[in-house]
Amino acid sequence: MKRVLILIAMLSMTLPAVAQFYHPGEELEYRVSYRAKYFPNTEVGSVEVKTSQVEEDGQTFYKVVGVGRTLPTYRWFFNMEDTYTIHIDPTTLRTERFRSDINEASYTFESTYDYDWENRVARTRWSSRKRPFQEKEIPLTEQSMDAISLFFNMRSASPDSFSEGEVGTLEMLLEDTVRRINYRYICREQKRIRNMGKFNALRFECQLGTTEGYSFTDGSIFTIWISDDQNKIPLAIESPVRIGSINAYIYRYKGLKYPMK
Repeated sequence: MKRVLILIAMLSMTLPAVAQFYHPGEELEYRVSYRAKYFPNTEVGSVEVKTSQVEEDGQTFYKVVGVGRTLPTYRWFFNMEDTYTIHIDPTTLRTERFRSDINEASYTFESTYDYDWENRVARTRWSSRKRPFQEKEIPLTEQSMDAISLFFNMRSASPDSFSEGEVGTLEMLLEDTVRRINYRYICREQKRIRNMGKFNALRFECQLGTTEGYSFTDGSIFTIWISDDQNKIPLAIESPVRIGSINAYIYRYKGLKYPMK
């Protein structure tokens, strides 16, 4: 479930951090399902991403909150509620602050990033299982972002700028380190979404790298589809896990800046 929220947040990660797409009032909701050989495709969780405009500490921000939680039916088995929050400067469209609150059964993890773009560092502070906080400075590049910021990174790009088979990388701040992401644009196609119908979509294959690197042949690829229109909302993910696969797909949307085609 934690992986699903991160994957959804990585759906829009193919260009440098310019002209990111934030629209106050936009709400996106996803359902997450699990499938295995002898286990039917079953909805087990949900993810919501909401954008608003707020006034805090005398400043105006775009505020994005992403929440992943187990559906009530399965909370007896595994109770999870992860919350990720970012504050964005509406003029520069750069993320100023990031916070995560992860609660998964008995496991907890809390972290914050304060972005210092002038000095190109992120000041991080984190604690696991209520232990004392640790602090660290992480160098930033134009491609460095937390998972929620990555969500919005591609949404003002033109699909015509992609070439089939094109491969690129991006950097994601995750907990106390930077992880590299590999992606490859596949094609335009129609994607059928459960209970929602067919959408024109852009299809990508993506990979979260490790310290040892990554390869598109090592079996850890996940596939994503993004709407082929001006909104460019993430539509669906298919990702293998140790046993079976997880799938996330758009369940509800409202407050989009442009009509959905």
